[in-house]
Amino acid sequence: MIHFDKDHMAAVMAAHEAWWDGKLDRPLVKICITDAYPAEKDPPVPLISQANCHDFSIPVDALLDTIELSLSRREFLGDAFPFFNFDCFGPGIVAAFCGARLDNSSGRVWFFPQSGMEDAPISEVHAFYDPENAWARRIKEIYRAAVDRFDGTVIMGMPDLGGVMDIVASLRGTENLLYDLIDEPEEVHRLVHEAELAWEAAYDDFSRVLAPQKALTDWDGLLSASPSYVIQCDFCYMISNPMFREFVLPTLKRNTERLAHTIYHLDGIGALTHLDDILTLPKLNAVQWVYGDGRPKSKHWIDTVYRKIAAAGKGIHVVEEPQNLLDVCEALGSGKGLYASYNLKKQDAPLIEELLALR
Repeated sequence: MIHFDKDHMAAVMAAHEAWWDGKLDRPLVKICITDAYPAEKDPPVPLISQANCHDFSIPVDALLDTIELSLSRREFLGDAFPFFNFDCFGPGIVAAFCGARLDNSSGRVWFFPQSGMEDAPISEVHAFYDPENAWARRIKEIYRAAVDRFDGTVIMGMPDLGGVMDIVASLRGTENLLYDLIDEPEEVHRLVHEAELAWEAAYDDFSRVLAPQKALTDWDGLLSASPSYVIQCDFCYMISNPMFREFVLPTLKRNTERLAHTIYHLDGIGALTHLDDILTLPKLNAVQWVYGDGRPKSKHWIDTVYRKIAAAGKGIHVVEEPQNLLDVCEALGSGKGLYASYNLKKQDAPLIEELLALR
């Protein structure tokens, strides 16, 4: 049994909607205690992951049994809610919907140009969403069964669709695309446009299947009653500000205008050079700053990142360990506009109390 009900979901939804609208006068804090309840029984199959997402022989009902058993062990505190993260099909799955090769032989999903297209000119590379692609069919099959089973008390997350330029890089190959920006800019614009349309078609297709949930979320874990997504461009780490403004920013602007709620995934110190441009997007709600392994923790980025984002009127997803949220709240003098999500254990009770006190 999953320890959550529709009334609880309604209260959590109200808090998330207030956060998106900038009306929540506290941080949005999701805490999941992963060992709150004993295991009811052994799962029938492994939890679906990037390592086994290719195994279509596993029955959907068995996958959902395992998801349900996993969630039944958890307690959802603060603004948390039961959901399953569909990043198990890899980051940037739209590339596979458009024909790219999905390779998870390493245990993690990576995408590569379609076989035979590795050395093709960019003029021959296209991006069109195929709703009958095997990967898209599998995801929708799981969604339909989950919507029927959970009746809105467990939210199935959107797949990690990827950033539009990241999808283009998977279809074209990153090194080839870097040359194309200089040698074939018009073709890059054409392929970006196709990939953007493919992204939108995939989003709409999955949204229709998930509509009975009356809520959407994605790999970032924010709940929304309206169309929402975490937008990004990891490829921007390798390009200049003028190239970002020409090839990436227009798509991001259209993302924010098309969707009611958006948060930008800013990944790595090399991407910081584009933060000022990202903050010019008037309808962008928030930024998730990921400083990366081996980098200084949140305290280091208070003035250069967090204050800048807050001054632009955007919310902030504070990542990694709970101390980061405590530090950012203290430095900014308020938790308003902040969001954080944690999986903790019963033994973390003192820390859990400290985090819940922020609410």
